[in-house]
Amino acid sequence: MEIGAIIKKARNEASLTQEQAAESLGVSRQTISNWENGKSYPDIISVIKMSDLYSVSLDYLLKEETSMKQTYKEYLEESTNTVRSNDRKSKLTLTLVTLGIWVLSVVAFWLVQSGTVASGYSLAVMWGVLPVTFFAASFVMGVRDYFGKFKWLAPICFGLMHALGGYVTMVTVGNEMYKQVIWPDFTKFPIGMAVAIAGMAIGIAVKNKNRENV
Repeated sequence: MEIGAIIKKARNEASLTQEQAAESLGVSRQTISNWENGKSYPDIISVIKMSDLYSVSLDYLLKEETSMKQTYKEYLEESTNTVRSNDRKSKLTLTLVTLGIWVLSVVAFWLVQSGTVASGYSLAVMWGVLPVTFFAASFVMGVRDYFGKFKWLAPICFGLMHALGGYVTMVTVGNEMYKQVIWPDFTKFPIGMAVAIAGMAIGIAVKNKNRENV
């Protein structure tokens, strides 16, 4: 028996319509129909959800003919590889965007000629742009569980970026207005770190809440 027929049988035995199953699984009724007719395959997450919804084991749902089993395994492997590839791209994009905003904020600062304007710009960056960027990046890491347990190193990195961001922006103001050397302001380190931790914690809370609602 092919997986589509097994899925259909399990749904019928659970006394659920395609509409009811689709609503519980978070997909369209047409998707359920395509799975049951063998037009497409469910991903592994959907199979796990169906196992719970139909009160049957994973072994039962995946217990199809050998040829079909091999085809489905190939599909799952391809699907998993695609998810991993997209996950790596998303992580890289998040990293580059975060660093890009930090670098652009610093570079743009050097284009400001007036000391007074530069000082105002520095305040906007240090207390607006960078904290929002760190919070958003940490929130995404928490929700998507990027980098596993190593994601908790991110607040340290963001704290350092905040401290150094203050240094590279304020150094010009100091040189121009007061003719003195400005050193990295590590009093800003805990601020950047705290903002990142808050974003991470909220992201993880949202992730856990979504899991409870599945």
